[in-house]
Amino acid sequence: MDVTARLRELVGSDGLLADASLIEPLLADYRGLYRGRALAVVQPDSTAAVSRLLAWCNEQRIGVVPQGGNTGYCGGATPDASGTQLLVSLRRLNRLRSVDAANFSLVAEAGCTLASVQAAAATVDRLFPLSLGSEGSCQIGGNLATNAGGTAVLRYGMMRELTLGIEAVLADGSVVSSLSPLRKDNTGYNLSQLLVGSEGTLGIITAACLKLFPASRHIATAWVAVPSPAAAVTLLEHLRSASADRLSTLELLPGIAVELVLQHVEAARDPGLAPSPWYLLVELSSSGTGGGLDATLQAALASAVESGLATDAAIAHNESQRENFWRLRESVPEAQRRAGHSLKHDISVPVASLPEFIVQGSALAAQLAPEGYLVAYGHLGDGNLHFNINQRAGSDSATFRGREAPLRRAVHDLVAGLGGSFSAEHGIGQLKVAELERYAQPAELAAMRQIKQALDPHGILNPGKLLRST
Repeated sequence: MDVTARLRELVGSDGLLADASLIEPLLADYRGLYRGRALAVVQPDSTAAVSRLLAWCNEQRIGVVPQGGNTGYCGGATPDASGTQLLVSLRRLNRLRSVDAANFSLVAEAGCTLASVQAAAATVDRLFPLSLGSEGSCQIGGNLATNAGGTAVLRYGMMRELTLGIEAVLADGSVVSSLSPLRKDNTGYNLSQLLVGSEGTLGIITAACLKLFPASRHIATAWVAVPSPAAAVTLLEHLRSASADRLSTLELLPGIAVELVLQHVEAARDPGLAPSPWYLLVELSSSGTGGGLDATLQAALASAVESGLATDAAIAHNESQRENFWRLRESVPEAQRRAGHSLKHDISVPVASLPEFIVQGSALAAQLAPEGYLVAYGHLGDGNLHFNINQRAGSDSATFRGREAPLRRAVHDLVAGLGGSFSAEHGIGQLKVAELERYAQPAELAAMRQIKQALDPHGILNPGKLLRST
């Protein structure tokens, strides 16, 4: 069988990628943890082409690895080293099918970037609130497959809450389509919600109907110094109450993270507050026509300073200042990369347990990875912390990297003991398959495997991701 000729028949000549210089970057994950080989790389431009492709792959028992913007952190879109798996890039499925301002919804194909969907919503005075540092390159299909979170979960929820319906191709090539903008529809199992977060193991998402909101007409942003995570958690409650629950962002950063950004990111500027062990990026937003958010935020923060929940604060008085506050937050991963290797954990615990986790987790990091220093930052408002340990300059790299497995086990056991999750928003991919097996309830894991077997009996969809291949 001439595989190349058959693939051209299925997806067209333009759908088969032949340029090695374009293929190579697609075979490695974003963090460089995994590099694979592919039987071929195809770029279908329609749901019908994806359907033909999967039907044939299912018949031939060829593994299929779907890939969006390739910005994931867990190797979920990287083929294995066998060279027998087909890499399916969704980048050409990038049409915005419809925007319905009256119904506060739009339908976008999987290859649309998150930024393009945000822009499409803005053209009809609407807001699509998912916000990620990679929004210029990550794609909606990947956001759906990993149930992406980001900086606005506190107010709007994760991708699952922002999804009204999905179109997807199953392993045998059949198409399930539920792109209706209905908010209420209780007609059997919700297959769309099952596919969100399934990481391409149950079907390839080709389009989605997404939920929109009124555009934000007023935004108030502040950079706040706080004495401790415990004070920050209490301040969260205070801000939600004082703002009539218009709090959309509450991001926690340690002083060391800010120092790293100021050292390694040239465009970043010091907000001018006195040095503090912890900082918060706070943002209120409103779709109302009346102003007053700045005054509301200023009054709430003044009260917080008086009560000791905060030690200082600066409110952004123009867009340039606001952008700088956000740059300090969004540049932390880049600054960490420039500073050297780091051991990463994407955890969540109940918000009230965050201070306890940070205290205990800090002690574990100091004990189990003494060659590193802690950079713990993230989405305080929803309990998601990126608990990272950066290597100290001059320390031995091999020794530091060897700390990863025992530290990971200790941190994840601590998280489990606090009723949390070892994978808050980055998914399982191939990086955390063993962790899922360790921490999932046996009945839960068995149900996942039964669902996988029912929808993908030959195991062709993203083999080895989320669930171990059998």
